[in-house]
Amino acid sequence: MIDPSDMHKQRELVFADAPPGQVARAYALLDGLADCEVRHSDKANTLVVSYSLEHYTLEGLERALAEQGYVLDNTLLHRITRQVIYYCEDTELHNMDVPDHPTKKREKEIFVQAYDHHLHGDHDDTTPPELRRYK
Repeated sequence: MIDPSDMHKQRELVFADAPPGQVARAYALLDGLADCEVRHSDKANTLVVSYSLEHYTLEGLERALAEQGYVLDNTLLHRITRQVIYYCEDTELHNMDVPDHPTKKREKEIFVQAYDHHLHGDHDDTTPPELRRYK
């Protein structure tokens, strides 16, 4: 089960140097989204966004920005970082939809029943009588 505090994410959006002025335009666009907080970073060409996985993912935000013509920094480090974050958020979202397996609550009982149905010790006909008695 995922802790509700793990649902809240804070990520950096790093933009390319060109076209100029895109960070300010992206800030205005993201600031208008419900359930999404955005602020300027101390780093150049960077915005910090805070959101909940219930509403947004980094991949979704970046894809929407790219469709609007914004250009993200595509250096190797930023591409790898984004892919790892995409994977982690996708996994978290997938895990939220997985119901508890019904055997987890009765795990001991299920294994005891399975053990009783297997041949072993004094319950099978192949064990000699002298080995069935405990001495």
